[in-house]
Amino acid sequence: MKSLIRNTVFYAISLFLLELVVAGVTIQGGVGTMIFGGLVLTLLFMFIKPVLSIITFPLNIITLGIFSWLVNIFLLYLLTVFIPSIKIQAFVLTGTSFAGFVIPRMSINIFFAFLISAFIVYAVTSVLAWLTR
Repeated sequence: MKSLIRNTVFYAISLFLLELVVAGVTIQGGVGTMIFGGLVLTLLFMFIKPVLSIITFPLNIITLGIFSWLVNIFLLYLLTVFIPSIKIQAFVLTGTSFAGFVIPRMSINIFFAFLISAFIVYAVTSVLAWLTR
């Protein structure tokens, strides 16, 4: 029960930060939707991810673990299906330059929007789990 509550809070925080960082993510409904989304994401990662990981194990070995990102992307897609007030859409990344490095303006399609979102959710939850040890 303790890990369920902890993971729900972690995923709710990651959804909050995801909405702040990624322009293509919109969460309507405020904190309640984020907490409910965190709960749904926790349940998806607890029950669906192990089954998908077992099914995709051969592809995960062949790709040296990169295929596991597709499982995370699929789980985020399921989150947007189950909770229609959470949307991940294509967006335009504005260009920037810093210390001689230039990132040009580019259009991010929906697959890469889900990929970026999955990476940010994973990074935030990993950092939060590390901080609470």
